[in-house]
Amino acid sequence: MKNMLKGLGAALCVALPFLAQVPAGAATPATRSAADQALAQRGAYLAQLGDCAACHTAPKGKPFAGGLPMSTPMGRIYVTNITPDAQTGIGGYTEADFARALREGVAKDGHNLYPAMPYPSYAKVNDDDVKALYAFFMHGVAPVQQANRESDIRWPLNMRWPLMFWNMAFLDKGAYRDRPGKDAAWNRGAYLVQGLGHCGSCHTPRGVAFQEIALDESGNAFLSGALLDDWFASNLTGEHNAGLGRWSDADLRTFLKTGANRHASAFGSMTSVINNSTQAMSDEDVAAISTYLKSLPPAGGNAAPPYTYDPQATKVSLDRPANDAGARVYTAYCMHCHGVDGRGFAPMLAPLAGNPNVLAKDASSLINVTLNGTGDLVINGVPSPFPMPGFAAVLDDQQIADVLSFVRAGWNNGAPAVGVAEVAKLRQSTQAAR
Repeated sequence: MKNMLKGLGAALCVALPFLAQVPAGAATPATRSAADQALAQRGAYLAQLGDCAACHTAPKGKPFAGGLPMSTPMGRIYVTNITPDAQTGIGGYTEADFARALREGVAKDGHNLYPAMPYPSYAKVNDDDVKALYAFFMHGVAPVQQANRESDIRWPLNMRWPLMFWNMAFLDKGAYRDRPGKDAAWNRGAYLVQGLGHCGSCHTPRGVAFQEIALDESGNAFLSGALLDDWFASNLTGEHNAGLGRWSDADLRTFLKTGANRHASAFGSMTSVINNSTQAMSDEDVAAISTYLKSLPPAGGNAAPPYTYDPQATKVSLDRPANDAGARVYTAYCMHCHGVDGRGFAPMLAPLAGNPNVLAKDASSLINVTLNGTGDLVINGVPSPFPMPGFAAVLDDQQIADVLSFVRAGWNNGAPAVGVAEVAKLRQSTQAAR
């Protein structure tokens, strides 16, 4: 998920907690009513649901002060300061200004925001939640004076006014409305996934104008997986192989709270989502999200038969690695963590046999994580003991193509081979972004 791959660049393991207490520089409890404090506290939770820290806090930067680079098809942009600083942040925003920026992508001064800001999803946030979010950002976040940085997008593509027409074509205004015939848990899950969670921003394919080609379950491509910033955000539909079809409700809840389960582990931008957002969700909200996602029909598959585990052919290759270049690399660098049987040691060490990310039609995430590793999952303040290391400096492009082709074919995974050119392309683009 968001993510399952956000954004969203390489791994963004910021792991910054939201401020549970009023920080220095914000209004003190003595100057605010109990109702105002409660509203700001609810807004803090909603900001976690929206994973605002992941994009608006740069690594080693101050909370919500912006500066994080994000890649777009047109060039790199830098996220903005959303602290209540009057000069460089949003301290001069009224609630109406805040709501317009959040839900329509228009700043206080009237300029349009790039749709890297997921306002097409936030358009579904209801008025009460907007009010609470505004209270949090005005009174629960410390102001930081940090000027916003101009994008690297060159003229004429950096002109903002054409975005008015983009909004006319692709922005659906109006808060989420409960679907008739669906229970409260399903509707709550749909509201969170489509709105604050903005899962579609990463997990739904985009069209030629960089628009999500579906904004809810009425579109067949919704959450069917998408390539974004050199990661392939996973399929979140009921597809049996690359999606959530084999995951139980308990599997999905465990993944959202801890970032790992018997099927897979979070990596790339999803690490940030787990660290900053989903692990802090209430059990009720996690259950609602699971209810909604598990209701989605299969989509985005490659017509392959349902996965069944078969270790025999792979075991033969590993018994004679001299005959298989991929098996040689796997034996030397991968087997001690992921096992001869490919089942790893879940949840600490991810399985490769039947892993939806291994079975995905696009191998970008596998290449990226092999080259660059991933950041630590930090659950309840404790970093994961066995993060995936990067092998860019150890293995060449041919070796990585060989071992990933071996893994994609192994244990009856039946996924296509990985080409050397694919590895070389990802190596170049991901190393340039570092």
